[in-house]
Amino acid sequence: MKAQPPYHAVLFDLDGTLIDTAEDFIACLNDMRAEHQLSPLPDDDIRKVVSDGARAMIKLAFDIDTSHSDFDAKRQRFLDLYLDNIARKSQLFSGLDAVIDWCDSQKIPWGIVTNKPRLYSEALLKKLNLDQRLHTLVCPDDVSQTKPNPEPMYKACKEMNLAAEQCIYVGDHARDIEAGKRANMATIAAGYGYVHADDEAESWQADWCIQQSEQLLGLLQTLLTPISGNATPQ
Repeated sequence: MKAQPPYHAVLFDLDGTLIDTAEDFIACLNDMRAEHQLSPLPDDDIRKVVSDGARAMIKLAFDIDTSHSDFDAKRQRFLDLYLDNIARKSQLFSGLDAVIDWCDSQKIPWGIVTNKPRLYSEALLKKLNLDQRLHTLVCPDDVSQTKPNPEPMYKACKEMNLAAEQCIYVGDHARDIEAGKRANMATIAAGYGYVHADDEAESWQADWCIQQSEQLLGLLQTLLTPISGNATPQ
């Protein structure tokens, strides 16, 4: 049985939940299409697959799958472009700066559990001056199984010296909510994120669902409370 509020920490998915990174992905992917004399894709088409990662974006942009002989080279080219241009337009979703400021002021630990590799996650967070503020960052490099497996959730909680039942996880994909629920965390579905056109955040059976990022602060203020002996940022 999941613990009832108050909770003592909040964890976020990265792309599409905490940070709006879509504009940088859109620019890099359409730059690649231009290199191949292809016209730009509509922004919304790319935005909807950002949470599925680089492979999904390459499949969308070039209509090829992982079995294609050029797939790996195109994926690496895309990742190199992204790293060279990281955080040119990426920013916290509206209202999320207030969430982080409030957590910091209340000594409530917060962190990130993402399927984005550490190289790109750390570069992004450093560029946005968030790398010294969070209490934990768990990436695919750090675990043997990624979301929706609960392993990364448990690792984040261990690094914060908290039980999973004391944490809330916020995510914009069904796998985020599944991972949180499997770890016995409370979950919030971020319907404002990169949700597929044929999907609905309400269907993920999270404990709460919000459609606007500005709604998150008020909700967390009713659920989170500090405890003594919280960890300090890593």
